[in-house]
Amino acid sequence: MIIKKFLAKTETEAIEMAKQELGNAAIVMNIKKVRPKGLAKLFIHGKVEVTAALDEAPVQTEKVSESTVSDFSRPKPAMDVAKNTGEEDSLEERLTRLQALLEKQMSEKKEEEKSGETIAKQKTEETAEIEEAVPVDEEKEKEIEYAKNCKELIYQQMLANEVDKEIADSIMEEVNRSLPEDALLDQILANIYQKIILMIGQPYLIDAKPKDKTIFIFFLGSTGVGKTTTIAKIASKLKLEEKANIVLVTADTYRIAAVEQLKTYANILSVPLKVIYSPKELEESMEELSQYDICLVDTAGRSHKDKEQMNDIRELMEQIPIAERQIYLVLNAGTKYNDLQEIASTYSSFTDYSIIFTKLDETSSAGAMLNIKMKTKCPLSYVTWGQNVPDDIGEIDPQKVAKQLLGGNRVN
Repeated sequence: MIIKKFLAKTETEAIEMAKQELGNAAIVMNIKKVRPKGLAKLFIHGKVEVTAALDEAPVQTEKVSESTVSDFSRPKPAMDVAKNTGEEDSLEERLTRLQALLEKQMSEKKEEEKSGETIAKQKTEETAEIEEAVPVDEEKEKEIEYAKNCKELIYQQMLANEVDKEIADSIMEEVNRSLPEDALLDQILANIYQKIILMIGQPYLIDAKPKDKTIFIFFLGSTGVGKTTTIAKIASKLKLEEKANIVLVTADTYRIAAVEQLKTYANILSVPLKVIYSPKELEESMEELSQYDICLVDTAGRSHKDKEQMNDIRELMEQIPIAERQIYLVLNAGTKYNDLQEIASTYSSFTDYSIIFTKLDETSSAGAMLNIKMKTKCPLSYVTWGQNVPDDIGEIDPQKVAKQLLGGNRVN
């Protein structure tokens, strides 16, 4: 991994310098203002220092089919997403909690080693001279041991956050290959932090700009994962913030009060709601729905174990041409990882999709998000927490996920 600092008059200029030297794949690790000291501050204006990093190994660009990512859904540039804002304006602040833990445990270990020494021998001048010739090797060994212990603690921290062991092992193997044995704690943290950000990738979001044809966005998932509430949150954002011309469609006529729930949101937002009872009815409604830019389709909650129900979902989606549809699989972040894998695999058998994780307020672990991203190779998009519409939703933030996996605060 290459880490460099760039100094310029403004943040924009410094980031541009980083882009020119390291390329667009670089990640901004830290942004801070540098002020002159002493009397110089009266005559010289402060500057902005940007620390950027680039993984020396080429980043594999995942191919996503047209049904998942078209002109309708574009990722944000890596440099833009990696900018620090608000309370997260430095890598040190984002990882303070973990670093404090590591230093505390390292300190405790040293104290234990000291207390274990039972005999203190008086050094003679001869032995002192011999020991003075050795410190270089001894110090090197201590630094290597310290770095090894730091890596182990970070590794255990990832496992505690339910990162799949295979993925955690892969991260640590890359770190061992790219860093020296005696790497400093900051180097280790920065390296792992960047790798997780690159693994999470940039979110694929709904583009509210008008297209030549209506875009149909289907929301799939099991019963109770929060599809309807998620649709309401996204619809609110599109209508109120993007001023998009949208229509809601529900095919969830099986669940009690599902239609009424979405109808309530539709009335509040002053957007039309269309209820369909069969795939054929969706096809017949195409002319009516084509006057809108975006059509959000709420599907019925289905068990991924029921093949007949899965066929119903597939038939419904196939009424819309691939180029005009986009699929979001809604997953509960608190669901067991094995079940998430099975659900994701079942839907992968007949469609590509982006992933929305819901109910982040009901789980303390972010490991499932990284795991599913790596297992499915499907892009992550939105995350939700709570029932407040439209507030409790946002795009996935790779920095926040990396921070939590390394011992920081919750993703939301």
